[in-house]
This record gives sequence, structure tokens and C-alpha cells, in this order.
Amino acid sequence: MRVFGFIILFIYAYLELSLFIKVADSIGVFLALIAIIASSVIGLYLITKQGLKNLSIMQQKIANHQSPKDEIIKSVSLLFSGFLLLIPGFLTDILGAILLIPVVQEYIVRFIVGKLPFKVRSFSSSRNVQVNDVIEGEFERKDDQ
Repeated sequence: MRVFGFIILFIYAYLELSLFIKVADSIGVFLALIAIIASSVIGLYLITKQGLKNLSIMQQKIANHQSPKDEIIKSVSLLFSGFLLLIPGFLTDILGAILLIPVVQEYIVRFIVGKLPFKVRSFSSSRNVQVNDVIEGEFERKDDQ
């Protein structure tokens, strides 16, 4: 199992370095380094912007007694995207940028929700309770002695 992880790490490092060398060869090393740093900063800005938007949608759904499962999955997608954008390298930046696309996020949400083994039900609403319901009964107060 450790050998498999090492092979994956080696393949990832090889792909990142080859992509960096190709980009640096075409635009220069200094501009390639600036591009990596700029993509991280821009990615973090986009993630915080979309993350706050997603948080407000979750709060609205919870306030309306609806299930926020889609927004939770989108938040996890944003978290992975942010992690990928923070790792220096063009390959991870490309994958992180792909995860920021709303169409891709919707596809991931549909895929993950379809794989869930259970159905998530929405919260019961207090709007179903009628105000005119009257419960009659008798009670007797007893002292503790």
C-alpha cells in the first residue's frame, strides 16, 4: 500500500514539474512563478466569496425548514478547490479552478447525492399545526410530601 502511495506521489510530482517546465519555457521562469502565486491569491478570493454566498444560502434553507444537503456538498467541493489552489503548481491550480465552476459543482452534487444510501428528509414545518386545535383535559395538583 505504501508503494502505491509513493508511485502516485512520484507521478504527481513528475506531472507538476513537467507542466511547470513547459510553462516556464514558454513565458519565462519569473512569470511562471508569479502566475502560480497569483492563481493562489485569486483562488482564495473566489473561494471566500463563493463560500460566504453558500453559507447564506444554507442559512436561508435552514430558516425555511429545508434540507441544506446540496449546499453542504458544494461547501466540501469549495474546500477541496481551495486546498488544490493553495498547493503550488499548475496541475493542482487547473483542478482547483475546475472545481470552482458551478456546473461541475452541480454535477458533483448530483453524483454524490445519487450514491447516498439513504434519503434525506426535510425538517418538519410548524406551519402544519392549526391554531384552532384545542386539547381539553383535567389535572390535579399534588404536593410532594
